[in-house]
Amino acid sequence: MPNMDEGGFQERFYSSSDRLRLYARDYRPLSAAAAERLPVICLPGLTRNARDFHPLALLLCRDKTAPRRVIALDSRGRGSSAWDENKANYNLAVETGDIIAACAAFGIGRAIFIGTSRGGLILHLIAATRPDLLEAVVLNDIGPAIEADGLALIRDYLNSGRKPADWKEAADIAQENHGDSFTALAAEDWREMALALYRDVDGRPVADFDPAIAEALRSIDFSQPLPDLWEQFESLSRFPLMLIRGENSPLLSRETASEMARLHPGLILHTAEGQGHAPLLHLGTIPAAIHAFLATCR
Repeated sequence: MPNMDEGGFQERFYSSSDRLRLYARDYRPLSAAAAERLPVICLPGLTRNARDFHPLALLLCRDKTAPRRVIALDSRGRGSSAWDENKANYNLAVETGDIIAACAAFGIGRAIFIGTSRGGLILHLIAATRPDLLEAVVLNDIGPAIEADGLALIRDYLNSGRKPADWKEAADIAQENHGDSFTALAAEDWREMALALYRDVDGRPVADFDPAIAEALRSIDFSQPLPDLWEQFESLSRFPLMLIRGENSPLLSRETASEMARLHPGLILHTAEGQGHAPLLHLGTIPAAIHAFLATCR
C-alpha cells in the first residue's frame, strides 16, 4: 500500500489572517533550475486534504525535464490544519483569504494553481479578487455551476455516520460510495483513496476533517437553485485554463463544461475516463495532460 506520508516534502505551517494555524506540504525539486519556473499550488476539495495531491506532486517535483516546486495545502478544518471554533468561517470567502495568506507566507507572488472541487471554486474568487497571483489554472471537475443531485450525493455519504473499524473497511466504504462512477480504479487505488480520506488514530482510520463541514450541507435547500460563479468565471478568461472532468462526474455536467469552453475559447478540456468526482490526478492519461499544459507555462 502506498504511503501518503512517505516523504519528498517539507511540512510547513503558517497563520491565517485570524491566526488559525494552517498546514502545507512543500515539495522542492533538487534541481536549481527549477527555481526559474513558477511553482504549482494545489487546493483540495470540500473535506479533502493535501494527501490527495501527493502522487502528482512527486511526479511534478521529480520530473526529469522540467521539475517544479509544488505546495499542497490543507484548508482550515481539514488534514493537519487547525479546526475553527467559529464554524461559520468554513466558507469560500474566508478560505480564499487563507490561500492569499499562504502565498504571502511562502513568498509566492505568482503561481500555477490546481483546484479540485471546492479548491476550484476558491480559484474563481481569486481570479476575481487577486488575479495577480495567477499564471495559469487547472480546474479538477469543477466549474461555476454545480449539479444539485451531485451535491446531494456528497451530503448524504458525508453524513452517513458510518465509521470504519479498520483500513480494509475504509477502502470498502470508499468503493461503496464511489464505485459506480470510478470504474477505472483497481483495488490498490481504493486503498490509496482511503489513505487520503482518513487519518490514522491508534491504528484505526478516522475521517480527517471537522464534522461541522459536512453538517453544513444539511442546511442547503435543494428545492431552490444553487448559487453560481459565472460572473467570477469571466475573470478566468484571461488565464490559460485546463478543465479536467470525470467522465462519470455527478457534479460537473457536460453542458456546464461545454459552456465553459464556449466562454473561454482557449480552454483545454481533458476527460478522465472511468472516473467520477473528483478524478485522481495521478491516474491514467491525466499526468501527461497536466505535464503538457505546464509546458506552456513559465
